[in-house]
Amino acid sequence: MKYAILATAVLAATAHAQATPPTTVEPQAAAARPPAAPTAIPPAPPVPVAATPPVQHRRARPSAAELRVRAANAQATQEPAAHAFINAVQIYPYSDGVLYRLFAAPEHVSDIALQPGETIVSIAAGDTARWTVGDTSSGTGDTKRAHILVKPFAAGLSTNLIITTDRRAYHLQMESTATTAMAALSWTYPQDELIAIRRQQAEAAAARPVASGLAVEQLNFSYAITGDNPAWRPLRAFDDGRQTFIEFPASLGTGEAPPLFLVDARGEASLVNYRVQGRFYVVDRLFDMAELRLGLRHQQIVRIARASDNGRRRRGS
Repeated sequence: MKYAILATAVLAATAHAQATPPTTVEPQAAAARPPAAPTAIPPAPPVPVAATPPVQHRRARPSAAELRVRAANAQATQEPAAHAFINAVQIYPYSDGVLYRLFAAPEHVSDIALQPGETIVSIAAGDTARWTVGDTSSGTGDTKRAHILVKPFAAGLSTNLIITTDRRAYHLQMESTATTAMAALSWTYPQDELIAIRRQQAEAAAARPVASGLAVEQLNFSYAITGDNPAWRPLRAFDDGRQTFIEFPASLGTGEAPPLFLVDARGEASLVNYRVQGRFYVVDRLFDMAELRLGLRHQQIVRIARASDNGRRRRGS
């Protein structure tokens, strides 16, 4: 009986052991703690780089020739003057080789008026991309006048303008500002005015009588003209008893005039004072022999000889 109970207990224990699977005991620490995250390593600071200095483009010093050109241009530039404005028109006195300043502004047209009767040959601007340049005309016939119209696209621009005509050349230096613009500019022409005055004086002198108060019956025309035959050969010579008059062709004023020499009894010549009135030489004395000479190598000589008192003939006698 005792052995039976023991065997039964052993069998029960064996059966229980077979029914219960073996339990694996893991370490508590391994089951409770998650795996440790890796420690973050801070990035290394950037390696300091030496600052690169900005590239400086050294400007070449202007040469002596450039400085001379700049100085010449500055000296030749004529600026607008307060006294030279007639209303809104700046009047420059024209002179060859001068640079005339023109101020213009965006959205404003500036007018460059030429001399009446002058014809434009060409117009050239240094900057045609940022400046508008055109031409027109006003008037008809002798009063027809050419105009050049200029307008910049922006302020702060600078360029030059050259206008050639059938009479002269104009050189302008154009500057654009934000709002200040010259409405118009034109020129006076002192050289042309001087030529016109001289022409008027010559015409008036030619129209005046050679001398006033001359009595025709007292004029002596007994002068012989001999020698070469140039274009300026005198037409005649005469005197009034005090002065001698030598009359030339009308073409005398268009060419070189010959000087007058007095010839003495020994044949020696000397210059004599005389004045020109129109196409006459007036000598304030009488002479027996005189010569008109012109040229050096191939000298042209015309002799003027007065007849003796016995042979003198008077007009009207």
